[in-house]
Amino acid sequence: MSVTGGEPVVFDVAVYFGDAETDLAMSRLFGGFGDAFYRAYEERRPASQGGAQRAELYNLYHILNHANLFGGGYARQARTMIDGLLGQVP
Repeated sequence: MSVTGGEPVVFDVAVYFGDAETDLAMSRLFGGFGDAFYRAYEERRPASQGGAQRAELYNLYHILNHANLFGGGYARQARTMIDGLLGQVP
């Protein structure tokens, strides 16, 4: 790859095309950002119905991964998330 003019380039090998809510959900998983961030995000992309439920489902993947790697409380957290999600299924 050639770069001309000395301009910096960012190459993100983890880029994908998917639901923007996945990144937003992940941003809240381990602490999140300040309220201003979420207000600005909401202005650009208003939340759609069911977003909180989808966020829980999207984050379940990461919690299951942590349970696999680290065990302990992550496995219990995954079980709680699964039970909560299943409780919302009609």
